[in-house]
Amino acid sequence: MTWNIYLSGEIHTDWREQIAAGAKSAGLDVALTGPVTHHEASDDCGVAILGSEPNKFWHDHKGAQINAIRTRSLIEDADIVVVRFGEKYKQWNAAFDAGYAAALGKPIIIMHQDDHAHALKEVDAAALAVTKTPEQVVAILAYVIEGKLAGYTDRAQAAE
Repeated sequence: MTWNIYLSGEIHTDWREQIAAGAKSAGLDVALTGPVTHHEASDDCGVAILGSEPNKFWHDHKGAQINAIRTRSLIEDADIVVVRFGEKYKQWNAAFDAGYAAALGKPIIIMHQDDHAHALKEVDAAALAVTKTPEQVVAILAYVIEGKLAGYTDRAQAAE
């Protein structure tokens, strides 16, 4: 079975690539999806497709609605949703994605540093795991998908 993993949140670092590389290295059968991470394309997709808007509110609104088609569909199809909150920007969209995934009953893994723990306490409470690094996310995926925990040997395998 291929596990669908949706990677939501911060777009300014290479955390998605780190998870992809770690999952590949671990031989995990996963399909990684996520939002459009090209910031300008994401912001301007509505007006690029549907026509310009002189009012910035409607410009953003068109883009948000079109992006929501992708985001909602991929979260609904996900087996696990990983949400990363970065250090520099407040990712309101990531918090929304976490809430949407929670409302759908999706397993959620949250990733952030300690300085966001208080601000994200409700989001963390909805998650099944709260991590700090892409490596921790990959280790969780390996355990969940393969039933393998680094450094532990399966008793049945050890008995052979």
